[in-house]
Order: sequence, then structure tokens, then C-alpha cells
Amino acid sequence: MTTDKPDWIRLQKALAIEAEKGFADLLGKQYRFSEFLTLTFGKFPIDLPGIERRRWQELAAEFANYPNLELEDRQHLVAETRRYLYQVQQVVEGEGEAGKAREAEQQGSWRAKENSSGYSPLSKSPIVGEVSRNLAPNLDQKLSDLPEIGIRKSANLARLGLYTVRDLLYYYPRDHIDYARQVNIQELVAGETVTIVATVKRCNCFTTPKNNKLTILEVLLRDQTGQLKISRFFAGTRYSSRAWQESFKRRYPNGSIVAACGLVKESKYGLTLEDPELEVLGHAGDTIESLIIGRIVPIYPLTEGVGADLVRQAVIAALPATVHLKDPLPSGLRDKYNLMELKEAIHNIHFPPDSDSLQAARRRLVFDEFFYLQLGLLQRQQKAKETQTSAILAPKGQLLEKFSEILPFKLTNAQQRVINEILNDLQKPAPMNRLVQGDVGSGKTVVAVIAILAALQSGYQAALMAPTEVLAEQHYRKLVSWFNLLHLPVELLTGSTKIAKRRQIHAQLETGELPLLVGTHALIQDPVNFMRLGLVVIDEQHRFGVEQRARLQQKGEQPHVLTMTATPIPRTLALTIHGDLDVSQIDELPPGRQTIQTTVLINQQRSHAYELIRREIAQGRQTYVVLPLVEESEKLDLRSAVEEHKKLQESIFPEFQVGLLHGRMSSAEKDEAITKFRDNETQILVSTTVVEVGVDVPNATVMLIENAERFGLSQLHQLRGRVGRGAAKSYCLLLSSSKSSDAQQRLRVLEQSQDGFFISEMDMRFRGPGQVLGTRQSGIPDFTLASLVEDEEVLILARQAAEKVIEIDPTLERWYLMKEELKYRYERLMGGAILT
Repeated sequence: MTTDKPDWIRLQKALAIEAEKGFADLLGKQYRFSEFLTLTFGKFPIDLPGIERRRWQELAAEFANYPNLELEDRQHLVAETRRYLYQVQQVVEGEGEAGKAREAEQQGSWRAKENSSGYSPLSKSPIVGEVSRNLAPNLDQKLSDLPEIGIRKSANLARLGLYTVRDLLYYYPRDHIDYARQVNIQELVAGETVTIVATVKRCNCFTTPKNNKLTILEVLLRDQTGQLKISRFFAGTRYSSRAWQESFKRRYPNGSIVAACGLVKESKYGLTLEDPELEVLGHAGDTIESLIIGRIVPIYPLTEGVGADLVRQAVIAALPATVHLKDPLPSGLRDKYNLMELKEAIHNIHFPPDSDSLQAARRRLVFDEFFYLQLGLLQRQQKAKETQTSAILAPKGQLLEKFSEILPFKLTNAQQRVINEILNDLQKPAPMNRLVQGDVGSGKTVVAVIAILAALQSGYQAALMAPTEVLAEQHYRKLVSWFNLLHLPVELLTGSTKIAKRRQIHAQLETGELPLLVGTHALIQDPVNFMRLGLVVIDEQHRFGVEQRARLQQKGEQPHVLTMTATPIPRTLALTIHGDLDVSQIDELPPGRQTIQTTVLINQQRSHAYELIRREIAQGRQTYVVLPLVEESEKLDLRSAVEEHKKLQESIFPEFQVGLLHGRMSSAEKDEAITKFRDNETQILVSTTVVEVGVDVPNATVMLIENAERFGLSQLHQLRGRVGRGAAKSYCLLLSSSKSSDAQQRLRVLEQSQDGFFISEMDMRFRGPGQVLGTRQSGIPDFTLASLVEDEEVLILARQAAEKVIEIDPTLERWYLMKEELKYRYERLMGGAILT
């Protein structure tokens, strides 16, 4: 919308009088000061250069908000506007034709550049006009240097960690609200966000009788299909003055055309728009100038004292700087994966013209987040494989032959496949770095033992580290039963190991007498020195921190590393966290494993659970009763376990022996509780999640889990795996006190599936990747836009692209921009941490 040349004198006079009268938003004959300025800047002067129109439009929005500003902000806006008008007047009038010629030359040079590249990064922006490279702000320019932001606003933006133009460009919205869809009043549906264009039939502004600090603006709108009453609320005594209310009513006179947007919601008077935005139009088909109405509006992460309008206006000021952005991805790669150019993506993630542009922009930027992560992981994997200092271990020998003879069962095809992959790795001088995933009971321990024996028969030592004493002791018992038959010593080192025994273990390790050490964190906390460490096995590896895993590896000279987990990791999570590892899956259970009947029960059905327990114990079976951590407090957890044990022993099952196991018991007490349960001296074991891994009692056939909704699905699946280890039919009972439909829906997944990989995928969808791993040390990258749940397809494509790039040039020397971007992004994304 354009108008004749502005009356510069009248404008400057209005600003001067407002300053003289104390910035009170003076009321003139027809308009208030703020209304007059809003209307003036709402129309572009005919001679206004295109490069100035953005600022002109911003001033209209700023003066529309003038009544809401504090005194200091009003002073700043008036002073800034006076300086700006003087500068623009010099361009329009003082420079005359010369100014126009220069502008034409700038626009022409831009268009030439646009045509040469085939794309103008600003051409599709609904906000930002064309701008030349010379006039655009620099990417590293301080925000305080931008005239649209200044020192005061930049100080507020700094509270969001935004200091430079580049920071703003990469400060992506956390969400978008789509007001772009324009509908008639009759078509309104509660829950939708829309824009309507209608005629004002009545406008009223008043202070509520019950609260003199609350003012309401009511506007009755009508179009050809119906009418709608909308309201806006203003809190504060300054809005209760009649002068202010009358000025607001004059903004929306009867018969005027307005555009309004907001969320459609039900009220006691029918449908309305919640907290609507309004803009008066010249006519029904007029262009909507608002940054919100009729657009897809970006929603940014904010903090106290930093408003949404400030961030949006700042981003608009920064967007012209995209002309300086160079796309690190080659055009061939972008074409192959159908990716939007970086400049266009940055624009469209902030202010997209439509939903398709927004999705394409998001896809490109998500691809970037995944691509540089995968590139870094693959590059690290490549460097590790170039290391030629690890032990070369023999895949055949007497120990392996003897072990196959004493093994009382036949290996599954999946176990044999994974063993072959491991033995193949161990023959290479480059250190193995392999993750073995296997469902509960799939036989990972046997696979690890074969890898350990390959190291031992080649003259090297091995270490096996587990996260808990219970699991370490379980491994130790299993290994002793096999290693005694092979005449091989094995020792256990935990926090409970006596000092004399520790010294003996340390000495035997240094002389090489002790070929295998099993333990907990004590393996890295003690002064443990191996004579010749060739293999490290880490069980339930996700429970260890990054540094803990690395410290065990440092006990030897580039030892081979085998990590194992019985918590199946979703594919996207495995690629993200373990993208530099080779991954093997044992996706087949040994024959004879029973399907566990799983049932979700509510508290009122508790008697059914107790009846089943009695029936099973009467047949000589045993039962686990597991309680959750309560608000992650060990003391509360302890109290609940003790109380439940007392109640079951004294009131519910006095005829049976009920044992107790929890994390705060001493190692000796835990051993005693587990031994009694293993020997069937106690028929019921009340426990916390200590039994999640490591307790193996084939005679146990019932797993009762209290408050099951407090657990993740993967953890419930792990607990369920404690039963079903013998020939008898087994049961898992999930008792839930939650009435939430979401909680019930989650638990039903366990009823429907025994597949740990499917369950882990569902768990990630319900709870997110961080909670699935169950540890803050899991090393999940901090993505800005990407979602491991929603963006699996893009992650797979990014992995493929990264593999192709590394295959062509692992050093990235031919793609300098990509190499620099990788260095910046990877360090920032991963915090410089060694993940695995």
C-alpha cells in the first residue's frame, strides 16, 4: 500500500511535541499520537526506496504497540524515529534522481546475482524485501550494531544467548502457528488456528465493574456467512482511562474492514477467537501487513523479560544477512537428496510463506544436524580402523575347541553369525569396536565368552565390566562354572572385595597369572594394571558414563572392545549414539524359551495376582515382587520395599517365606537374599530394580510389578525377562494405580509383544530417547530441530550421504566448507565428548 510523499515537517513536529509533553501519547483532534504514527507508517511513500520499506513497516508495528511501552522505551522509539526520518528524507528529497539511480543500480546488481545463481534467498520471504550484499548485515556483526535492535534490545536478546546476526539466523523456532488459512465465520471449527476478514458491526471498550484493573475490548464482526464476537483483555490501571478506551474504539470504527486471527475456541456465547490479533484494512482485498495475521507465525523459545515480538523483529533484521551464507553441501548432494538450499531453508524456517515451504526447510535443517553428526562418527571410525596397534587374536585354538565340547547346548544361528563377525574383527590389527544387541535371554554371555577365550588362547588378558555387583557376580558364577572345566583362573573385583584379595588380584594381573578379571567400576577405580590386556567386554554399556568406558580401554594398548546390551536400542538411537561402532544383533532366542503371559491389572484386581502366586508356589514355583523407585529417592524406595516385604510376609503370605533385596543392602546381605531365593528357601523375593539384570532363577515363574506405570517399557521388558527361564509356563503381572489412558496404552504394548526391539521403539515414542537409555550419561546429542522419533527417514538418508562422502574423501579436503562446518557443528553438538 503506497501513499503520496509524507509531510516530513508534520511528522517531525508530532514527534517533537510528543517528546516535549513527556511521551504521554497525546490525543489530537482525530487521533492519538501513536495512532497517527501507526497509520502514517502503515503506508509506503511513493518515493520510498525498496530497501527502506522493511524499516518503515516495522515502525508501524512499533507505534501500534506504543501505548503498552514503558516511558524509557517510548523515549527511545521517538528519538530513533526522528533520526531515521531525517536520514530517509535526505535520500528521498536531498539526493533526488541520483539516489534513485543508485538504488536502481543496487537492485540491478542484485538481480544479476539472483539470475546467475538461479535463486534469490529473499525473494520468497513474506517479510524481508530485496537487499544488496553490501547493505546486508555481516554474519558476525553484533546485534547491538543493527539499528533495528540497538544496545537496549540486544541486552535482552543476550539473555537467550543471542549476540550476533549468525546466532539469530540459527535460533530456530520451537514451533509454528498457522494463521495463513483464511476462512469465513461460518466455517470456524473449535481448536483450529485461522484468519478471518470481516466488517466491524460494533466496538466497545470498558473496565469491568468487578475489577478496575481489567479492561475489555469487544468487537462484533460480520461477514457474508455470519457474525462473531471477539474480546481482548488488558490488565493495568492505565487502560481504565476513558481517553485510552475511546482511542481504542476509534481504531475499529463501525463499517471498517479488519483482519483477525487466533485460536478458535468455545465460549458461553458460542465460538470466538482466543487472544486475537487485529489489523484494520483499507478494503476487503487489501494486503495484510501484520507479522502475525494471515501468516505462519514462528514461536521461539523465550525467557522472562524477552517477548516474542522482540525476537521476531530481531530475526527480520538479521534475515538479509543470509546473502552471505555459503552452502557447505555440494549442489549434487542437495539434488540427490532433494534438499532445499541453505539460504532458502533459513528464511523458510523463520517466516515460511506456506506449510510446504516450512516442511522443506525443516527437512533440510534436520538433515544437516544428522549429517554432520554421522560424518563425525564415521570419520572417527575411519581413524580408529587406521590404527594398527591392537592385538591380532587367533580365531581357532585349543581353548575354543574345548569350550565347544563342554557347552551343554547348541548355539543358535544368530549367535553363530555374531561370533563369526567378532572373530573376524579380532584377526585384524585395527581395534574392534563392536556393539552386540540381544534381547533378554538371547545368549549374549556365551558370545562374549568365546571372544574372551580367543584373547586368552592368543596370550592376552581380558576384562569384563558390569554396572552392578549383582550382575558382575552373576557373570562370575557363570564363568567359573565353565572356566573350571577349562582349568583357567578367573577373579571377581567389586567394591566389596577385601583389601587382601584386592592386592592378590592386582599382583596376578601385573604378572599375567590372572587371564580374566570380572568386576564393576572397581576395575577402573582401583590401581588395576594388566600385563597384556587384549580385550575389554562391557555389559549393559549404556549404564556407564563416557569417561568410565574410556578409562577401562586405557588399561591396555588399544585393546579390542566388545560392548553388550540386553536393552535393545531403537535403530535411530543406535545410529546417533553408536554411529562409530559396528553393530551386531542376536535376533533369535534359544529353543525352549517360554512365551511369558503378560497381563495388565488395576489395583482392584490385586486378589487375582495373589491367587496366581499361591497356585504357582503350591506347584513348587517362585515369585518376584518388584517395586519402583519412588521419586528417585533411595530412602523412599527402601522404605516402600521394607514395608511391602513386611505386609506380604505377615498379612498376605504368612505360609510362605518372603525375602527382601534392595540397593542399600550390603554385598553380603544381597548375596544371602539371592542365594536363599535361588535355593528355594524363600518362595517370594520382594525387590527393587536390583533384579532387573543378573538374577537368574529358572524356577521363578511369576513377576509381579507394582506401580508398573512408573517404569519405562524397556525396563519392564527387562524385568519380565527374569521369568520364563525354565520349562514351566511363566507370568508377568503389571499392577497399575494410574487411571491415565496414556499409561494404560503404554502398558498394553507389553501385553501384545515379546519383541524387545519393537518394545524399545514404542518406549522411545512414548518417553523420548533420553529416558529410554535411563541415564544422563548416555551421550545423546543436543539437537535443535531433529527428532529421533519423527525423523528416522531423514537420519537414514543423512547416514547414507555421510558414508558416501567418507568413501570418496575421508579427510574432506575437497570440500573445505563442509570440513569447516563439521568441525564447528560436531564439537558443538557432542560437546567434544568421546561417546564410546
